[in-house]
Amino acid sequence: MHRYPLLKLLRQHKPTDPTEQAMTQETIAFVEANAACFERSLLSGHVTGSAWIVSPDCQKTVLIHHKKLDRWFQPGGHADGNPDITGVAFREAEEETGLKTLQFVNADIFDVDVHIIPARGDVPEHLHYDIRFLLEADPTEPFVLTDEVNAVQWLTIAAVKALTDSESVLRMVRKLTNN
Repeated sequence: MHRYPLLKLLRQHKPTDPTEQAMTQETIAFVEANAACFERSLLSGHVTGSAWIVSPDCQKTVLIHHKKLDRWFQPGGHADGNPDITGVAFREAEEETGLKTLQFVNADIFDVDVHIIPARGDVPEHLHYDIRFLLEADPTEPFVLTDEVNAVQWLTIAAVKALTDSESVLRMVRKLTNN
């Protein structure tokens, strides 16, 4: 079954706090209950893939300023039916940053987050069950801007903390800095 590889990864994931533990369990239940969990057409919610991109020394990370949401986030997006969520995260990272030196730090899930996406047009409010992977890239490589983003930037960890109050993003910062 196409959901088994993701379920295996989710069951092996080691959340770092009770909130992420609850979101991981919620994601497992969602994936188990919904054969169409990778489809955007599942209006209650769907699985998405994201990349937390770091420099080799883990002192910087890449954030994109998302046009539709008008906020800074890690690159990521819809699976559009693709059950290979690792591949989805990599594709989205490449598409949204233009980086070609991307590589996985390891094959494990880095973070799991469930968040509400507001209604927009004929798409109702729904949930994104976001599966995040840790990638590394060369911080000297130039970015390529796309239509989806206003900006792409390498930021120090301190700059990320000053730029956003998103608990979802700050949790990934804590995972890198252990505080």
